[in-house]
Amino acid sequence: YFAGLGLPLPTLAAWGTGLFELIAGLLILVGFQTRIIALLLAAFCIVAGFIGHYGQGGGDAMLAFLHQQMLMKDIAISGGFVALAMAGAGAWSIDGRGAV
Repeated sequence: YFAGLGLPLPTLAAWGTGLFELIAGLLILVGFQTRIIALLLAAFCIVAGFIGHYGQGGGDAMLAFLHQQMLMKDIAISGGFVALAMAGAGAWSIDGRGAV
C-alpha cells in the first residue's frame, strides 16, 4: 500500500509505522507519559490520514467517498487522543502513581 502511494522506502515506512503504533499503544495502555504520547498519536493520525486518504480514489466516486470517510475517521480518532491528552491517564496509571 505504501509503495502505491509513492512513499520513499515503503517497507521501512510500513515497519516504522507499525513499530510506532505498537510502542505508543503499549505506553498508553500502561499510562506512561500519556499526555505526550497521546499528542504524538493525534498528530500521527492527522498526518497518516492525509497521506493515505486525501485526494485518493483515482476517478472512482465510490472509492473517493470511502477515502474521504477514512480521513474523517482518522481526524475523529485524533480528537480522541487530544481528549486523552487533556484528561491525563488517571490514578491507576504509571503517570498517576505518585499524584495522590
